[in-house]
Amino acid sequence: MNNYIDAAAFRDMILCADAALHANMQRINELNVFPVPDGDTGTNMGLTMDNAAVDLRRKSFSSIDEVSGCVASALLRGARGNSGVILSLLFRGISRRLKGLDTAGPEEFTAAMNEGVDAAYKAVMKPAEGTILTVSRMASAAAAQASGAGSDLETCLVCAIKVGEQALEDTVNQNPVLKKAGVVDAGGMGYLVILRAMLASLRGEVRTDEAAEPEEPKEENRVFVSGKVDIPTENIFDTVYIVKKKSFDVNLRPLRLYLDSIGDSLVISEDDEIFKVHVHTDIPASALTESLKYGELVVADIENMRMQAEAQQRGEAPMTAQGAEEYQVGKNDPEPKEPKADPDELKFVAPEKEYGVVTVSAGAGMESLFLNDLGCDAVVTGGQTMNPSTDDILHAIARTPASTVFVLPNNKNIIMAAQQAVPLAAEHERKVIVVPTTTVPQGVSAMLAFNVDAEAGQLAVDMTDAARNVHTAMVTYAAFDREFDGHSIHAGEYLALLDGTLLGSYSSLPTLFKELNWAINEFSPEFITLYYGADVKEDDAAEAAETITGCFPDAEVSVVNGGQPVYYYMISVE
Repeated sequence: MNNYIDAAAFRDMILCADAALHANMQRINELNVFPVPDGDTGTNMGLTMDNAAVDLRRKSFSSIDEVSGCVASALLRGARGNSGVILSLLFRGISRRLKGLDTAGPEEFTAAMNEGVDAAYKAVMKPAEGTILTVSRMASAAAAQASGAGSDLETCLVCAIKVGEQALEDTVNQNPVLKKAGVVDAGGMGYLVILRAMLASLRGEVRTDEAAEPEEPKEENRVFVSGKVDIPTENIFDTVYIVKKKSFDVNLRPLRLYLDSIGDSLVISEDDEIFKVHVHTDIPASALTESLKYGELVVADIENMRMQAEAQQRGEAPMTAQGAEEYQVGKNDPEPKEPKADPDELKFVAPEKEYGVVTVSAGAGMESLFLNDLGCDAVVTGGQTMNPSTDDILHAIARTPASTVFVLPNNKNIIMAAQQAVPLAAEHERKVIVVPTTTVPQGVSAMLAFNVDAEAGQLAVDMTDAARNVHTAMVTYAAFDREFDGHSIHAGEYLALLDGTLLGSYSSLPTLFKELNWAINEFSPEFITLYYGADVKEDDAAEAAETITGCFPDAEVSVVNGGQPVYYYMISVE
């Protein structure tokens, strides 16, 4: 039985948790309450944890304090979506409690788990039960109780998982939205995936940062990590890359079969816009070539695991892709070179004006509208299917030459990540104000109220008020079957949402617009703007606008090519 965690053990626990999240990403995403295509909880938690995994692989550590500090910092910067932010808060609290410690036993580690829960609850403005907060709170309390009774560390984690499972099952009764959909909380499930992976790592069931994809669970919501991975004698190249899909409905099954035939330890995770591949293979070029049939390469990392293992056995730091840039062929003792500038290094430009604006949106038309027509300084690409990280937003803030930068998240699942950037920017003497816009049309309205002559606080109020005066209708499609709030929804049907509320699912767009116009009528609209997406033809958008004009002849109806993914139409109603 392991009764303490040192730096190496905690590092492996986090890396195994990262692998487990990716192996179970789709299962977690499928718990999404609304059946809309959504880069949701599983994706956000997995990509957030990726940030920590990358940093852990780059560095060496001598204490659990150093590991936990690295994880907390990486998760803070990499946090995506509300679930990713809460995950970062949980580990930030853990880091605080482990500060100054070389190792942690049951008492220290369970106390750290509970401090993480406290940090998360304090940071969330309106903490709701029946969420990841509930599951983490009850699991951490059970671990602390076991520790107080003299249990070893493994037993404490077992108790945490057992109680956490019970708490997860009860989330469907605590949260009315979950009860309507008949699902448990996705964030709570993600938290349990992490705990199970950490326990498996501590026990030696998963020994390295390459956790195998788990077998199908025998019971719903039971997701475990199993298997053992050693340094291979074959397939020595650890190959990881991300590809932007040609279209959201790309079928990756043929690619999966091909990659499985040329390698092992294969894990493919995906959302509607990208897919990420991890595979051990002797022919990484073939893996990349085949994958490019499905989209455009975004980034790739290929490392020789055998050479890395041999370097570690000699007590040397393994060479990374970054280190290879400084390696000089043919010289046994090369002269040190001036390190190259890190393109990801955070550099704040000098302020040239009082106010600037950073907004989040997707689609060439929307980007042009915000930058060229509305005067925003930077657009962070992102939205429903790909929530940007805190670091993405922070870098856009850094590039904005203004003393005070307003941030428009334009999505309720991005607001918390934007707010995380506020104290980080303050460290560089840059003031950031987050205007809590929840839709792109709200962001447009907020920009129309932007007045450089106003005082910052009043300007924030004016922009917020302008955003709240906008009603937003969305037209998208159902990503999967779901019974929700009296609606029987089938994958592929058109969905209409108004201010976040599902109006219904429809087999045809004419029927949808008829129902949508009826719902909009109660607002007595004066201005209606139709933003049509990347998958909509101009003639079809014009026909939709004519339908709206026919229902509201006194309203001013405008049509804009937004080019946005996921949503066929975004409709602003004022």
